[in-house]
Amino acid sequence: MRVVIAEDSAILRDGLAQLLGMRGVEVVAAVEDAAALLAAVAEHRPDAAVVDIRLPPTGTDEGLRAAVEIRRTAPGTGVLIFSQYVETKYAAQLIGDGGAGVGYLLKERVVDIGEFVAALERVAAGGTALDAEVVSQLFGASRRGSELDALTPREREVLGLMAEGRSNMSIAETFTVSERAVEKHIANIFSKLGLPASEPGHRRVLAVLRYLDHRRE
Repeated sequence: MRVVIAEDSAILRDGLAQLLGMRGVEVVAAVEDAAALLAAVAEHRPDAAVVDIRLPPTGTDEGLRAAVEIRRTAPGTGVLIFSQYVETKYAAQLIGDGGAGVGYLLKERVVDIGEFVAALERVAAGGTALDAEVVSQLFGASRRGSELDALTPREREVLGLMAEGRSNMSIAETFTVSERAVEKHIANIFSKLGLPASEPGHRRVLAVLRYLDHRRE
């Protein structure tokens, strides 16, 4: 897996590059600002980009805006936002663009580099990897939820864990139920969201995107 890192802190940038390298991830570029990030993605066409939200020159939302641009110009590159902050407006724009291969993790909540690499691999493969707090804040910002109203409370919980990138086994362990029970919940979710087996694309990703996109009008 080939990745680009965009992080304005030299210590964090170099440290993350070294940790990923130790796990067999090839860091093809490690940059400090949005312009360099876009140039690196255009040059290297990596499998994924790890992007901080607040990058120079203003330290506000340059990273997120660059991530949205990457999704537009290099749709084959997964984008993993790795930040201290939850920016619901721009995150919804990034995640709800109808594509896949997007993640959003909070720095202070990542305690295991193995889990981080696993999340990065999911994003590079076209899946999702969203921190529970990000999911909670995006869901709490909802203005339109008619499609999700048909879901039971447990189905909403299952869909929330799917948004985090959790496997069926992990979801089953969380609720202390069988994987078969989780599969039934997921089948109900697909049905209620209008995602039949004939639906093109990955239904699991489409369901997560529907879940997160419900905040947009």
